[in-house]
Amino acid sequence: MLLQIPDLLTTEQVAHARRLLADAPWQHGSETAGRQAAVAKNNLQLPLDCEAARTISRAVVEAVERSALMLTATLPRRIYAPRVNRYGGDWPNYGEHVDNAVRFDPETGEQVRTDISCTVFLSDPVEYDGGELQVRDTFAAHGIKLPAGHAVIYPGTSVHQVTAVTRGCRLACFFWIESLVRSAEQRRLLFDFDMALMHLREAHGEDTHTVALSGTYHNLLRMWAGH
Repeated sequence: MLLQIPDLLTTEQVAHARRLLADAPWQHGSETAGRQAAVAKNNLQLPLDCEAARTISRAVVEAVERSALMLTATLPRRIYAPRVNRYGGDWPNYGEHVDNAVRFDPETGEQVRTDISCTVFLSDPVEYDGGELQVRDTFAAHGIKLPAGHAVIYPGTSVHQVTAVTRGCRLACFFWIESLVRSAEQRRLLFDFDMALMHLREAHGEDTHTVALSGTYHNLLRMWAGH
């Protein structure tokens, strides 16, 4: 499922992140790429142990945990510690690749299955040319370039790329989520169910029917959740 999460970070949080990144100690982005992806990866990213990386990562995780839309869409079991990257100048792009299926999170010491990929934009589209996140599915490649603070989630199984930045600088945060529900199809069904149930509650209030449907949702989640 390809889904936009508007305003995951507030304007104030984005501004704070940008101040932290003004003098950031960037390094080559191949550190978090697998063997195949490293060939295509041509960007910069922050080392985990710097203040800017830790502060931004913590803010993003807390934002995910507060976002009802993000939680119902992803049903997170584990979140890989968010990283920050930069595209522009001599480091303009990341060619087509598929993310590694399992990653070792140096922050937690746990293995994280990368069911869902997420990008949080820290630069506004007017600040740079190019730099689209392109995600391929059965039908086409979808180009995504969102306002600062907005996020997008997409299947970790997708072939995707960041096109070359030809002007300015693109700053973003990226991470992966291991879901309680491994199947993308089942997660989509649960998401659609939960959204429809929310609208029914808004239109008709809580009644015996919405209670019954809520029970069905949670029984499906109970049946499908697992390792």
